Amino acid sequence: MKAVTIKEAGGPEVLEWTEVDDPSPGPGEVLVDVVAGALNRADIMQRMGLYPVPEGTSPYPGLEVSGRIGAIGQGVTGWQVGDEVCALLTGGGYAQRVAVPAGQLFTVPQGIGLTEAAGLPEAVATVWSNIVMTAGLKEGETFLVHGGAGGVGTMAIQIAKALGARVVTTVGGPEKADRARELGADVTVDYRTRDFAEHGPYDVILDVVGGQYLERNIRALATDGRLVVIGLQDGLEGNLNLADLVFKRLSVHGTTLRTRPAAQKAAIVAEAQAAVWPMIESGAVRLIIDRTLPMSEAAEAHRLMDTGRHVGKILLVND
Repeated sequence: MKAVTIKEAGGPEVLEWTEVDDPSPGPGEVLVDVVAGALNRADIMQRMGLYPVPEGTSPYPGLEVSGRIGAIGQGVTGWQVGDEVCALLTGGGYAQRVAVPAGQLFTVPQGIGLTEAAGLPEAVATVWSNIVMTAGLKEGETFLVHGGAGGVGTMAIQIAKALGARVVTTVGGPEKADRARELGADVTVDYRTRDFAEHGPYDVILDVVGGQYLERNIRALATDGRLVVIGLQDGLEGNLNLADLVFKRLSVHGTTLRTRPAAQKAAIVAEAQAAVWPMIESGAVRLIIDRTLPMSEAAEAHRLMDTGRHVGKILLVND
């Protein structure tokens, strides 16, 4: 088969579409013939050498795919060869085939095309596991998501709105602000010119930025507020005012999806599908796709993501 390999840490030019060995499904796994995959920020970090691949994981980038089951490993029940699925991966999605633990398979929502479904697993699982399973976002609360124009941000706006929250998001520019409001954001804040704290306080904040945003997020939280940090684009260190933490009874969570044990991922997948698939099938939540490119043009897709000008997901499609 062919897959996108990373020749060395660096820019998009280090990605190469080349022949590699076929994977085979181990016990509890299925082999998926990949129709499409989707980009995530973690893929960029892996390409740059900033996100080591978990031990025992495919070295190829790609954290989500859609496709058809081509083979079933020992002990797998409930799935058949030929079933159309989308899947949450630990790696290996930029390829023609990938082995996936059966617990990380989603069905394809009704009314959603198989190619489009490639962009659902990572965003849905990330948003649901963090804002609901971790932070406990409830109807009537105020929710802030940073980076509302990205794959996670566009999904977070819609799911939070479907849950009955007041939604605020930071964006970079008027065009992205317009798109965020179309998705249900009550307030958009251009992070380059305005302070998001003026539209708080917030009960839950989902932060994909990290770094110096830590101190600002803490100040903007309401009493009993919850901060979930899932990204480190602004760096690895930030200041934390312990007085705010104690006297406002705040909770700060740092989470990642990729390195969770398979059993935790399976639990997240099951709950996310049960809760979010009805939202998608009713039209309350939809996947936002910026563009679709051939899998062989993964380097160009990475160049587009590096610019930060995209809105929603960038998909990669096998011929």
